[in-house]
Amino acid sequence: MKAMRTRRDQVEPYRTKDGSTVRELMHPSVHAGIRNQSLAEAVVQPGAKTLVHRHAKSEELYHVLSGQGVMLLAGERFAVNPGDTVLIPPGTPHGLDNPGPDNLIILCCCAPAYSHEDTEPA
Repeated sequence: MKAMRTRRDQVEPYRTKDGSTVRELMHPSVHAGIRNQSLAEAVVQPGAKTLVHRHAKSEELYHVLSGQGVMLLAGERFAVNPGDTVLIPPGTPHGLDNPGPDNLIILCCCAPAYSHEDTEPA
């Protein structure tokens, strides 16, 4: 089987419904071979926050690569830092604030894969 690979710098970013800038590193609508999940890099600019939202179907994992932020998850707020991973069950309201001076960069894994249609304000 041929290995699938993408390069971050060759993936065009776009703006999601929650307000973050995202690069879809692997997504079934773009990449052959992947079927049940997606992996994206999301960037929240300093002083910005994402809209509080939820996904009816997708379970998400956020993994913080760099920067510092505040996670809102099911009404609870807590700090997130590089190396932290957060589970977001389907239907759970969530969002991120970036109060810091640097970009907050996270990896987002969704199963099933992320879709705009599965994203709604919370």
